[in-house]
Amino acid sequence: MTLLKDLLNLGRIWRAAGYSAAGFRVALKNEAAFRQELALLVMLAPLGLWLGRDGVERSLLVGSLMLVLLVELLNSAIEVVVNRIGQDRHELSGQAKDLGSAAVFVALFLVVVVWALVLADRYF
Repeated sequence: MTLLKDLLNLGRIWRAAGYSAAGFRVALKNEAAFRQELALLVMLAPLGLWLGRDGVERSLLVGSLMLVLLVELLNSAIEVVVNRIGQDRHELSGQAKDLGSAAVFVALFLVVVVWALVLADRYF
């Protein structure tokens, strides 16, 4: 019964949507990488929808692009928390930021691999 009550708690859902919207506004305002990756999504998603032969291919092409945004948001959150702790250089702070950056790189590499595999299967 508690699960059903939680699912129907529209006030909590509305507040959560507001927090999410605030997060998107912060990312758009403060994160150049997020804006670049969003532009990439806006340009390539229609192409992915057109090039994909079925729902699976379309979801792989567009989903890989969306994954980059998700990882970038998490990377930005890590950077904000590290900066909140302090501006002093610390080895662990640098490692945290580097690991977040590496995660974004892996997500971007995944886009290249997915698009190459889907398009190679279609055209070769």
